[in-house]
Amino acid sequence: MSEQLSLPLALPEHSTLDNYIFGSNQALQALLQQQREQRNQPLIYLTSTPGAGRTHLLLGQCLAARQHSLQVAYLPCAQYTQWHPALFRDLAQLDLVALDDIHCLVGQPDWEATLFHLYNQARDQHCQLLVSATTGTRPFRLPDLRSRLRSGITYRLRPLTDPQHEQLLNQLATRQGLSLPAAVSHYLLQHYTRDTHQFVTLMQHLNQASLSARRPLTVPFVRTQLTRLQESVCQSSAPCSVSQIKPA
Repeated sequence: MSEQLSLPLALPEHSTLDNYIFGSNQALQALLQQQREQRNQPLIYLTSTPGAGRTHLLLGQCLAARQHSLQVAYLPCAQYTQWHPALFRDLAQLDLVALDDIHCLVGQPDWEATLFHLYNQARDQHCQLLVSATTGTRPFRLPDLRSRLRSGITYRLRPLTDPQHEQLLNQLATRQGLSLPAAVSHYLLQHYTRDTHQFVTLMQHLNQASLSARRPLTVPFVRTQLTRLQESVCQSSAPCSVSQIKPA
């Protein structure tokens, strides 16, 4: 079971708690430590706006728990259509289960009932739950599920400040082997989204563009790349609505 539900391998070595910028969320850092080390936080319900780094936190907690020899599972609920509710039947046998984006299951009776039963099983078998969503518990239609989710600790992520976003940009640039001048990071903060997922994608794009053109990152070069990125999205099959790029 633990092998079937093992941690996704997309960015495991990068999405750690050590390189997560907690900013003013130090209380959450302590809660996560208590959950994996003292096993005394049976349910943490983590909410934030999209792109605030919830997935990074869940993956980081799973990695940290594995370092303590705990059995863990990470499930991105946005992919629920690929699963059957029976998949959740034995999850509570693990030490920690991280459920990402559970708001995707709102209003679906079978899945809400599955979450309800998972909570009860986890409570009985001392399995720790870490769940994330863009909303609180109110949208869930199953009253018993709302009650169970409210029984734990709900924590809403506080947004990063501009200096902390700049720190994140530099961290992602370093991961790509890029040198990010202060003028470029300031430009990106003015003209690009604060979505951490988009930051990752952007740095990958800039790295490829920089290598291809054999040019360092400068404001004019980055401005051109943002324009090309926008045009690329607008030429795709999806409707052109590039909200992540702000007008210059």
